[in-house]
Amino acid sequence: MKKHIPNLFTLLNLFSGMLAILMACSDRLVAAAGFVLLGIFFDFFDGFFARKLNVQGELGKQLDSLADVVTSGVVPGIIMFQLLLQTARSSWFMELSCEEGSWSTFDETFYYFIPFAGLLITLAAAYRLANFNIDERQTDSFIGLPTPAFAIFVISLPLILAYDESSFLAGWIQNTYVLIAITLAGCYLMNANIPLFSLKFKSYGWKGNEFPYVFLVLSALLLFVFNLVGVPLIILLYVLMSLIQNRVVKID
Repeated sequence: MKKHIPNLFTLLNLFSGMLAILMACSDRLVAAAGFVLLGIFFDFFDGFFARKLNVQGELGKQLDSLADVVTSGVVPGIIMFQLLLQTARSSWFMELSCEEGSWSTFDETFYYFIPFAGLLITLAAAYRLANFNIDERQTDSFIGLPTPAFAIFVISLPLILAYDESSFLAGWIQNTYVLIAITLAGCYLMNANIPLFSLKFKSYGWKGNEFPYVFLVLSALLLFVFNLVGVPLIILLYVLMSLIQNRVVKID
């Protein structure tokens, strides 16, 4: 029975992702974000128990990626679609067109088609996860930004708008071009050939874990100082510190 315990957590991750899809499709983005976080919580423990029980296998590996496609791929794509749709409705040229009493072809294209750019996140996440399964280099570290990390970045955006609207970042989140830039940057980072350190500790000593420990301390400080705004900053910090670590290793 113990070999099925990790798979149970993986299926709970998938179930959380399906609930998040239902919430996101009905524009209940805060609830969707909550279910994504729950799914990522289950995703952590399926790997944890697989290692502890020594029951890692090909089935679990494939099932884990399938669940992650939903929770950390499909849901963030729909959330970004909804955010882009909201900003399109309030865009300056849409308001101008309404005042003039007519829409240009560009207005209609922007309103009806640009929000679909958010679904590029789903495509990029699926490609990354498929590549992850056949890439033997990603056992102790990652090549490219993990899909759950970018999913956390995306779901933090509606949370900031809901609970920290007065923050300096809220105005940027409501800018269509910023959202498109985030989408494209995330799609690139998930599939970029950039080594990123992992938080899977083989030992808990300082030597060899300097960057992960510093990252955890700085992450706690960012959350303490900036609250929800600290969440996307933490993901940016993760990428930046990984790039610094890669530079340090090359110098050594």
